[in-house]
Amino acid sequence: MTGVPPLLTILVPVKDEEEGIAPFVSRVSAILDALNEPEGWEILFVDDGSRDRTLAEVAVQHARDPRIRCVSLSRNFGKEAALSAGLDHAAGRAVIPLDVDLQDPPEVIADMVRSWREGFDVVYGVRRSRESDSLPKRLTADLYYRAHNYLSADKIPEHAGDFRLLDRKVVDVIRLMPERNRFMKGLFAWAGFHQTAVYYDRAEREVGSTKFNYWKLWTLALDGITSGSTLPLRVWSYLGGLVAVGTLVYALYLVVRTVFHGGDVPGYPSLMVAILFFGSVQLISLGVLGEYVGRILVETKHRPIYVVRETIGVPIQPVAR
Repeated sequence: MTGVPPLLTILVPVKDEEEGIAPFVSRVSAILDALNEPEGWEILFVDDGSRDRTLAEVAVQHARDPRIRCVSLSRNFGKEAALSAGLDHAAGRAVIPLDVDLQDPPEVIADMVRSWREGFDVVYGVRRSRESDSLPKRLTADLYYRAHNYLSADKIPEHAGDFRLLDRKVVDVIRLMPERNRFMKGLFAWAGFHQTAVYYDRAEREVGSTKFNYWKLWTLALDGITSGSTLPLRVWSYLGGLVAVGTLVYALYLVVRTVFHGGDVPGYPSLMVAILFFGSVQLISLGVLGEYVGRILVETKHRPIYVVRETIGVPIQPVAR
């Protein structure tokens, strides 16, 4: 690398994507060359513990073009950690996270750069439509965005993913955030700065298969809500207060009824319903509390977010953060 930083870093987290590396580099490099930016560009892959020939394919591309670089992690740390590693090692004045599957069209990069030149610090991509997704995924995605923005103070744009342009000063702010439970969309929103959107249509995946399933998406959604809001904890305080008031009212009713009409033999069904209801409420509230306590445990360990195994074309830096 020269001493002059490139204008753009395209940040690409990958795991087991050997078939997608060459098509990605071919298409994206042509688009970046067409920008005719004298400061140049780099494509930075972050190999998140791949078990196939992903790293070898990146090495082949680097041999052909030294602007193709890679940071290889020691194991699979997850996409959020891989994005963090990429932000730590990106050299560009602006960084654009982009998935290797090319469902987010790289042609939009030109529009992002144009908006950046106009003075925006963050230019995020928003899907015009989710018609290509299945009905369950559309419904759950819409529900998640609404729930997150209702519960959290850090509002994330609806139907915007990680595909966005981040100015260097935004990247530097995000790098200062030390938390281990990382929800990158929430961190992007928390950082603030002058933001705008560009709209695009998402394509079908042409190479490889997605590494996300509904369970991973649920876990990511849970991380997003718990990292950005304590409202779920407060809800159970409010619910407990309502139940206590209701119990007091019911107790007074029983006292008055007993005084005027005598006592009834308590029924087994109603007793079991009450026990099971309050037992369920307690278990759910303990579960919500446990989610937060578990995250506190992870933070107090101060383990690194990721560990670097090796790099290709990237200056050696501390292996962990």
